[in-house]
Amino acid sequence: MAFVVTDNCIKCKYTDCVAVCPADAFFEGPNFLVINPDECIDCDLCPVECPAGAIYQEDEVPEDQKDFIKLNAELAEIWPRITEVIAPPEDAKVWDGVENKIEFLIVENEE
Repeated sequence: MAFVVTDNCIKCKYTDCVAVCPADAFFEGPNFLVINPDECIDCDLCPVECPAGAIYQEDEVPEDQKDFIKLNAELAEIWPRITEVIAPPEDAKVWDGVENKIEFLIVENEE
């Protein structure tokens, strides 16, 4: 079973989780991270490191966040892998805890 990044990561995008992932299973979009469920080894390191509390075991994802299970799998196929910590957005603390941020998710990388 894989871990899943959920709504609270949107516009926060802390990458502390990336630093501890032994499987390099994280992928980065413009304002959100996802975990590839086929690469996640269920090690339980990333949820502890997530300052936003946005990562859950797949079978523990809150009911109102279940769509993120499929979303993680889909976006991991199109976004680039991230293996190093980067600075969060300047306004990450402002967005941490804001509910229903899915409307702010940017899927396409601006080129």
